Amino acid sequence: MIPVLYRYIFRELVSPFGVSLLFLTFVFVMTRIPDITNMVVNYNMGISAVFSLVLYSLPRFMEFTLPMSVMIAVLLTFMRMSGANEIIALKGGGMSIYRLLPPVAFFCTLMTLITLWVTVWAVPWGKHAFTVLGQEMARANINVALKERQFNTPFDNVMIYVSAIDIKTARLKDVFIEDGRDPDSVNITVAAQGALVSRPNEGIYTLTLENGIINQVSLDRSAAHQIQFDRYDINFDVGLPDHKQRIDKKDLDEMGIRELLTVARDGKQGAEKRHEARMELHEKLAIPFACLALGLLALPLGLQSLSARHAPGFGLALFFFMGYYMLLALGWSAGGSGGYPPGVAMWLPNCVMGGTAIYLIKQVAGERFFHMPHLFILRKRER
Repeated sequence: MIPVLYRYIFRELVSPFGVSLLFLTFVFVMTRIPDITNMVVNYNMGISAVFSLVLYSLPRFMEFTLPMSVMIAVLLTFMRMSGANEIIALKGGGMSIYRLLPPVAFFCTLMTLITLWVTVWAVPWGKHAFTVLGQEMARANINVALKERQFNTPFDNVMIYVSAIDIKTARLKDVFIEDGRDPDSVNITVAAQGALVSRPNEGIYTLTLENGIINQVSLDRSAAHQIQFDRYDINFDVGLPDHKQRIDKKDLDEMGIRELLTVARDGKQGAEKRHEARMELHEKLAIPFACLALGLLALPLGLQSLSARHAPGFGLALFFFMGYYMLLALGWSAGGSGGYPPGVAMWLPNCVMGGTAIYLIKQVAGERFFHMPHLFILRKRER
């Protein structure tokens, strides 16, 4: 009887998990629709390139949707079983609530391993591929990299601010440029108008400015000069398309476990950089275990939801889920400032949720139903 029951519970968990994962991932993808529409309509980008950008973003979305889908699947499964009096029938047959733990624990452990694969391999791959493709697209169309009313850094040691961009003519209005490519001087250029022309075969962009002023500050001689111009061209050498110098320089969130360990142990890196690498490493390992902590936490919520005269439902489950990520955000804030060790900051949310799950499971197993805050209570209708 026990193996049959375990297979039955496992099958019941798979269906709501799949539906929840698809729905939540779709919602996250929908947040990118405005950017995607802007790229397709205004920048003439191909559908294949846009599809690739969405594909590379999926692992980052799944890092959040997998734990939430596990929690929803366990909650819905045992709410349904409680509503159909299946839990009462099992108790009447002498079965303890603890006998329901193995299939749930197995399911949550399996999802933990899948999420671990996502955070350790898929997320760094997706982030790095997204960066590489974005840089290649920026080479083909620099308008993708330049944003209105923002400080843009599309080129090394160069900051560009543009108040307005005419997409059709690629004309720039009210241009401000800080050029620090020369280590001995800094050039501040202000122009009323400009245009950016690309020469992809040569790996060069030319920024043509009109009606402006150049303020040149010489650092070694402590001198300043001002030059007015009607037309002025600035060339930016970004290299040929196969140039990978900038592309291969990964950020911490684009690194795998081995790369993060190398940075964390590298004495040549600064203390802050090594600390950030340890934070990123612990985050990649800690987030997957949210599947286990939140999944086990959903078990007593689902068992009690219809066995008493009140039902916490999704309100309390959402409260715990948001509480987990609030603790994770606080951990990043405290750990990032050096106030707490990275291990404590990143693993504390799992410990809190896991401890809460153990407590609530013991309460339900002992028929000691816990009381919910009135905010999360849904009273059953009187007949």
